[in-house]
Amino acid sequence: MNYEWKFKSQTPEEEEEARLLAKELGIHPVLGKLLIQRKIYTAKDARKFFRPQLTGLHNPFLMNDMEVAVKRLNKALGEKERIMVYGDYDVDGCTAVALVYKFLQQFYSNIDYYIPDRYDEGYGVSIKGVDYAHSTGVKLIIVLDCGIKAVEEIAYAKEKGIDFIICDHHVPDEILPPALAILNPKRTDSTYPYQHLSGCGVGFKFMQAFALSNGIEFSQLIPLLDLCAVSIASDIVPIMGENRILAYHGLKQLNSNPSIGLKAIIDICGLAEKELMMTDIIFKIGPRINASGRMQNGKEAVELLVEKDYKAALEKANQINQYNEQRKDLDKSMTEEANQIVENLQDKNEKKAIVIYNEEWHKGVIGIVASRLTEIYYRPSVVLTRTDGLATGSARSVSGFDVYKAIESCRDLLENFGGHTYAAGLSMKVEHVEEFSRRFEHYVEQHIEPEQTHAILDIDGVLDFREITHKFHHNLKKFNPFGPDNPKPIFSTFHVYDYGTSKVVGREQEHIKLELVDNKSNNVMNGIAFGQSSQARYIKTKRSFDICYTIEENTHKRGEVQLQIEDIRPTGMD
Repeated sequence: MNYEWKFKSQTPEEEEEARLLAKELGIHPVLGKLLIQRKIYTAKDARKFFRPQLTGLHNPFLMNDMEVAVKRLNKALGEKERIMVYGDYDVDGCTAVALVYKFLQQFYSNIDYYIPDRYDEGYGVSIKGVDYAHSTGVKLIIVLDCGIKAVEEIAYAKEKGIDFIICDHHVPDEILPPALAILNPKRTDSTYPYQHLSGCGVGFKFMQAFALSNGIEFSQLIPLLDLCAVSIASDIVPIMGENRILAYHGLKQLNSNPSIGLKAIIDICGLAEKELMMTDIIFKIGPRINASGRMQNGKEAVELLVEKDYKAALEKANQINQYNEQRKDLDKSMTEEANQIVENLQDKNEKKAIVIYNEEWHKGVIGIVASRLTEIYYRPSVVLTRTDGLATGSARSVSGFDVYKAIESCRDLLENFGGHTYAAGLSMKVEHVEEFSRRFEHYVEQHIEPEQTHAILDIDGVLDFREITHKFHHNLKKFNPFGPDNPKPIFSTFHVYDYGTSKVVGREQEHIKLELVDNKSNNVMNGIAFGQSSQARYIKTKRSFDICYTIEENTHKRGEVQLQIEDIRPTGMD
């Protein structure tokens, strides 16, 4: 990929603030700059950022309808009503259902969970799900990570004598469903201090409030935080504010004492001996949980996440791992087909968006294909297939562009849609696909910024190799966990040379294992450049080049750092 290198700038005032803050904290000035970028201006706030405390979580009763929700749940328990925990089939939905079910099951047995079938019922609350609840005597449904648009379905449930508590984080419409309580920090009338919780995070806040109202110690909620971390990483929500606290302590839990279901997934992934980071969730743990809902039924993922016996959990994790292998094969072939379609589009270089439709494609994988197209072409992408006579699809976006608003601008053509800034789902009549494609493209063209349509590396600072010390790396690690709004910093070093020992590696000789020196010190720095073997010939000419990279722990030599090279270019090239 051809990256444009863009160096983050600061005003002279900000630079001075960063320098003084770094001095007070005893850290490198570039790390002070990172804090200022994250709107952290005092040493006190920096220490809170570096060591997030669970006491920093907001009072859950600040959320609209929380008192009503807790009161109704307490009534259900008191009157021994049957309760159903209902959720979406993705990682966020499955972790949310597992969290609420596991916590309540400690105190109450007349409780069940339900995940709709992606192919039979589609996204969100379904009439089939409500009918099943009614047939099993359910009086209260707690719905997680969906439900905010289920106006008709919840009205139908009400007629059947079933109350709903919605725990969602997707953008609501003007008309809200007739649920008894709607817990959603994105409500237009929201009084809650933090807007960006995951669906599982909203479920956690509900359980926190329930615990408070019943005198249950907060410590009993801590074992559930690993599920919060998995949802936060997988659902690509900002990792600042309350999400940072939940993710930080969730990762601690995942590393020290994960639930049996997650432990089985960790072992299947070959991550048992590793300190787990958000990237391990995004690339290894999350896709396996997701694969269940994509290839079969998300209920299997919840069964694994609530399992109490390790041997049984391992069997379930193996099954889910097989789904993931099938998903990878499908994903590869569908991405190739999608790529072919895009390559054959007229004026593809002029287009600011991608909308493609193939009625043969597998519904469970279209979201991944949309993500791949966004990565390859750096355009907001919508991938559609045919399900039950409708064109059903997934949309993914590029950095800084709100794809939900783009889809909302075409709402008169849609049967259904929902989501958030970077990811959304939608369905429409097949005859509307062409008009949707035209209008979506027009909206994107009018609203996207030129820099959002090509790959940019936002570089946080320039370093010499001699500055990358153990102390620097130790302080940099305090910025973990990384994610949206707290991205992993990218640094650059100019005038570097091959030490003479760099070589091409990988099954298909596609990567470069680097040993580098710069012109300011004799420090030999290890690096890995994935998928950049085309640069090897230049590197071996002994001419200098510039690199930009993230700083990682060397997995083979504990305590040592390794540069993960994002891009390489000859010195002097703009």
